Amino acid sequence: MHKTGLHWFRTDLRVNDNEALARLSHECEQVVAVFILTPDLFAPSEFGLSRLGKKRQAFINEALDDLKKTLLPLNIELQLVYGSSVEIISSMIEENDIDAISYEHHCGVFEQDNISSLKAMFPNKTFYTGYSNYLYSIENLPFEVSNLPDTFSPFRKAVEKYTSINSPSTLTVKQCETFLCKVKSEVKMSNYYQLEADIEPAKYSGGENEAHRRINDYFYKTNGIASYKETRNGLDGWNFSSRLSAYLSLGCISPRQVCQYLYSYEKNVVKNESTYWLFFELLWREFFQWQMTKHEALMFVKWGLRESKLNIPSVCHHNSALFDKWCKGETDFKIVNACMKQLNATGFMSNRGRQLVASCFINELGLDWRYGAAYFEHHLIDFDVASNYGNWQYLAGVGSDPRGLRQFNLAKQTQIYDPEESFINKWL
Repeated sequence: MHKTGLHWFRTDLRVNDNEALARLSHECEQVVAVFILTPDLFAPSEFGLSRLGKKRQAFINEALDDLKKTLLPLNIELQLVYGSSVEIISSMIEENDIDAISYEHHCGVFEQDNISSLKAMFPNKTFYTGYSNYLYSIENLPFEVSNLPDTFSPFRKAVEKYTSINSPSTLTVKQCETFLCKVKSEVKMSNYYQLEADIEPAKYSGGENEAHRRINDYFYKTNGIASYKETRNGLDGWNFSSRLSAYLSLGCISPRQVCQYLYSYEKNVVKNESTYWLFFELLWREFFQWQMTKHEALMFVKWGLRESKLNIPSVCHHNSALFDKWCKGETDFKIVNACMKQLNATGFMSNRGRQLVASCFINELGLDWRYGAAYFEHHLIDFDVASNYGNWQYLAGVGSDPRGLRQFNLAKQTQIYDPEESFINKWL
């Protein structure tokens, strides 16, 4: 039994089905938690954009407020701090005599490097790793991560045939002893927390409680899940899709919990192609998480996973004028412009819309896909590093798609998905 433990919240902003936090609470008398915003999130990247836009930050702030309230009865204080992750965690360990550190596995390159650095700095401390942000734990995959298939279909067939979805953890977070944590005042969040931002009112609110409210509404109040396969290519509105991606991206709900809801719905209401298709989309998300775990920094390289310049159009370069027109929704393609204006106004774009604007970006405009991915990273409320960069590589022909480059006929797509141009007229 340890005296004091520290849980590092990253993309697991929930208390239920949080393997690492639950285990830490049972192994330690006292527990403190921390969430860190780092300076690199606000600094312009090489693509001219910061990684964290105001709409996503507002959603994060709401999730953090909800998390703080949920942790309070458990006597676990959530510290919100700003600065270098490794420096802050190491300082908290030393100043508070921390015995054990817990965290949920994150596939991001920097996130994995940070954990490796902390383990090297504190070899005598205990580290607990959880995998509840995944459908499958690493030991249950039917292959080593190094041998993970690089295309989706073999991955899907293997996990569906040989592996079962992990159930949500039955180990709950227990109430701990009260602990007053020492944190340097200069790193506590001030103006970096609670930034004002406009998001869709009374709908996209962050937090664990909101995530479960949303899934109950979509499954049982509207029965939207029963027709998901037919409606999922919609462009606008609220119930044509599950809208769970933002909650999954921050870990306000785990994919295992979503599956638990899904299995219950299939058992008690209906099981059909639509309910399977939601699971199918969760598998795509899972595939990209493990792809990034395997390939690490190659997920950000222009030539992608194949590392071959033959797999990307030679015209894909950066043109600041064309890029600016795409960002503002001022291209020659109305459907693309409508989708971009929707994104800029709300922080949301449908799955179909994302494919169309990315195809235009790469094929019609001939631009470097990494700039489009960076723009999505800044603006999307539901940004997930693996899904975002994995999907952009897929469409650019340098990622996991065995067919190579994909191009959509924008006129045909408009006729199929917005024949009356109601979506276009709304946003233009």
